[in-house]
Amino acid sequence: MAKTGLGRGLGALLGGKTAAESHPAPDTSSPETTQATLAGSASTLEVEITKIRPCPSQPRKEFDRQPLEELAESIKINGIIQPLVARQTDNGQLELIAGERRWRAAQIAGLDTVPVIIRKANDAQVLELALVENLQREDLNPIEEAQGYALLIDAFNLTQEETAQRVGKSRAAIANALRLLNLPEKTLDHLKAGRLSVGHAKVILGVENASHQDLISEKVLKDSLSVRQTEELIADLLDTSSTSGKKKTGANPNREVHVTSLENRLKEKLGTKVSLTYRDGKGALTIKYFSDEDLERILKILDIEA
Repeated sequence: MAKTGLGRGLGALLGGKTAAESHPAPDTSSPETTQATLAGSASTLEVEITKIRPCPSQPRKEFDRQPLEELAESIKINGIIQPLVARQTDNGQLELIAGERRWRAAQIAGLDTVPVIIRKANDAQVLELALVENLQREDLNPIEEAQGYALLIDAFNLTQEETAQRVGKSRAAIANALRLLNLPEKTLDHLKAGRLSVGHAKVILGVENASHQDLISEKVLKDSLSVRQTEELIADLLDTSSTSGKKKTGANPNREVHVTSLENRLKEKLGTKVSLTYRDGKGALTIKYFSDEDLERILKILDIEA
């Protein structure tokens, strides 16, 4: 999906006309363009690297060493091409708004100073600028991304639709990312570290009990199960639980995995809570919505005129 929300959001935050009002909206699909939007026409200063501190609102909490070292090697050869963006703090230090990767890589490269553009911004502006800039990147892990969306929603009392517009994502993408935060801590850690995929996590969310979710995630890791195999594992567990102490009546033993899979696909498609029940060719499909706008959005996805 084209990332079209950033210019308008930053324009409103920084004051003055929005990009759409003053000139044609720039392409905000790359971090470099985002950086240029943040920088505006302010001049660049060379600042001692020790006088800069990272932004506490930065959604990225972990930085892989190898990419930083590769960036540091590039900086040694070419310097820092795109300036950092920061604001002045009360104690005389500069707090980063954008460019923490370059700041960290510059330290590895042994630079004493870095180019910085200084902007005036309050805490709320810094938070949104930092979140939006980072959430438009592609290399956040799924939990960092979800936590960033949650922080943006909580800090500015945004709806999921408004959040989607801010970061140039679909409403369904925001909803699906936030669902991941319902997983228990151990499973979240596996997902954050890349040991579990988002596909695995979405399947595991089909199980309501948190302790069972952790047990399933451990089983997936131990046996190196694929997403499909994880679906089958959960289906077997649900089938065993529902038929415990009872004689099976010849029902399809793989029925539950297909119901769970279809329910998850509906949740992803509609970006909302969906409940699907099935028994002998009959059942119910429940789609939840949380506002008139949310209902209109779902109807539009279903190609139904409100």
